[in-house]
Amino acid sequence: MIPSLFICHGSPMLALEDSEYTRFLAEAGKKYRPKAIVIFSAHWEERQTTVSFAEGTLETIYDFGGFPDELYRLTYPAQGSPELAEKVEERFRLHGIPTKRDHHRGLDHGAWVILRHMYPDSDIPVVSVSVNPYFSTEEQVRIGEALKSLGNDDILVIGSGASVHNFNEIKFRQEQPEPWAMEFDSWIADKVVNRDTEKLLQYDRLAPHARRAVPRAEHFIPLFHAYGSSSGAEKPQVIFSGYQFGTFSHLCLQM
Repeated sequence: MIPSLFICHGSPMLALEDSEYTRFLAEAGKKYRPKAIVIFSAHWEERQTTVSFAEGTLETIYDFGGFPDELYRLTYPAQGSPELAEKVEERFRLHGIPTKRDHHRGLDHGAWVILRHMYPDSDIPVVSVSVNPYFSTEEQVRIGEALKSLGNDDILVIGSGASVHNFNEIKFRQEQPEPWAMEFDSWIADKVVNRDTEKLLQYDRLAPHARRAVPRAEHFIPLFHAYGSSSGAEKPQVIFSGYQFGTFSHLCLQM
């Protein structure tokens, strides 16, 4: 059995960095050794939940601009798995969640940047699933719940996004985290660790600085997918906490 994870994918430059956070990701990859990975990335939005059925070597998607040429030369040649995609699709169907198939979707930077550090040999099959920030928080958790049994088969479900993600609040020359960002993360972590689902689902009204931390929900909702997919066999825990540029959170949670 393997737990679900919420991982903050940070800037695309994370792919080139050697830092406390990237070293944590490398160690996490050694700790969690799945047979396959299902990943919800904040950088793949669709109106209807969409599952990637791409097979063979997955395309490395450079969904960003203005970065050093070196970043665009990196690849992450993981393999797709239509067989796993079909299993994911079937679980969604059984839970009444409408889905679509995408036969070409590769890995955007919300996926490959973190996987490159966690599983550098790119030897674990990966299936991507889209997100929709306009679904209610209850619907987001229900999407995750459809995949609850995958951990029993040593399939790792990752929600890849960020807890605090507001470009208007980034302070590029600041190393010290902003107190308000830490307060928001602390509130979220407490509700996850204590499985306080009722309050977690109302984070936008109850959490301190919620509107400031989450001006748009696309980076936050992968947390709900990971939370819903948790088997509940292990107590949730914070596995990393840190910040870049004052507010850019690297909070990671095991569900």
